[in-house]
Amino acid sequence: MSTEGDPDRTAPRARVERPLAGGGQLVVEVEASEEAEGLAERALAAAAKEIDREPVDEEPADAIDDYAGIVGSSEPMRSLFRMLERIKNSDATVLVLGENGTGKELVAKAIHSESRRAHLAFVATNCSAFNDNLLESELFGHRRGAFTGAVVDKPGLFQVADGGTFFMDEVGDMSPALQVKLLRVLQEGVFMPVGGTDTRKVDVRIVAATNRDLAEMVKTGRFREDLYYRLHVVSLKVPPLRDRKDDIHTLVAHFLRRLAERDNRTKVLTQRAVAQLMAHDWPGNVRELENEMERVWVLSGDESVIDEDLLSPSVRRQRRPMTASVAVAPAASPDLSPEAPTSTLPEAVEALERRMISDELRRNKGNKTRTAEALGISRRNLIRKVQGYGLEDAGRRQRGNG
Repeated sequence: MSTEGDPDRTAPRARVERPLAGGGQLVVEVEASEEAEGLAERALAAAAKEIDREPVDEEPADAIDDYAGIVGSSEPMRSLFRMLERIKNSDATVLVLGENGTGKELVAKAIHSESRRAHLAFVATNCSAFNDNLLESELFGHRRGAFTGAVVDKPGLFQVADGGTFFMDEVGDMSPALQVKLLRVLQEGVFMPVGGTDTRKVDVRIVAATNRDLAEMVKTGRFREDLYYRLHVVSLKVPPLRDRKDDIHTLVAHFLRRLAERDNRTKVLTQRAVAQLMAHDWPGNVRELENEMERVWVLSGDESVIDEDLLSPSVRRQRRPMTASVAVAPAASPDLSPEAPTSTLPEAVEALERRMISDELRRNKGNKTRTAEALGISRRNLIRKVQGYGLEDAGRRQRGNG
């Protein structure tokens, strides 16, 4: 029998949820009343804020993240690793396809390092870096007097790579005339230096790479069909980073570990920073991510925890069409309702943080020390956020008008 002070066990209950930036959510059940639900929401918001700022584990415990220097454990990368394992004992020509920044040269180095040619030379060149005359001399060498400035004989890269592996990047940029000469090397293993009269024979495994659609170039007559099939004996596709986002945690850990070894110190990213990295599409692929890690490492100075406010605007504000208008009008309150069509969790969190900082700055008439104390963050962190959100003028107008 219930006494008067006992709670009504049949009273309706409400479920309050709060998603976390790093995945998962916080859940609590409370009495279905505006006051109880409001208290629960505020409590979960505070707890989520602390959790989202916690450093992320350096690396997933079950990650198998390396193949001959290539970092990745996602299914697209494991598929690539399986292909590399199959061809490692072959001398077949390999064509590596992929966007800029995906790591095509790393794949070429892995092919070499796992092959029986690993103890011999690995030579690399970018075919788009030279005009026709210079590229021909670079590839095949030249004899003294072959052209103005050719004062001595010079060996070409094919000769330097003899016995080893020759990586030719951007092979799709070669002119038709040089395509013919490359085809001869692939078919017969011979070439003639510029200005020479005798052919030279070499034993070289060629790994070519391009970000162009060679099949389409063949159709339009810009690339020789016979050369295409000679290069296309084995074809490997390196996936863009947007198709292997499961590898971002592992790649970040790899880059931070390398920076830590260089500078003899350790730093980690917060959950919120990692959530922003996961949301970015990475048009520059792994190279862009590597540069981003170098950037935040430098900007974080002596701090050991790197939060999202240090990320590049292109990474931190992706898919935020209203960011610019909010930055120039810090007093405006963004729409934080669930119905806001452009609102994602990171966007909503950032909008709320921007509004809280703006409101507190106005309340304290621009005094950053008092504002930082009220928000529970360091003054240094506040200044960085103020700069990142474009809130330098928040509170000044009110102070001036007073």
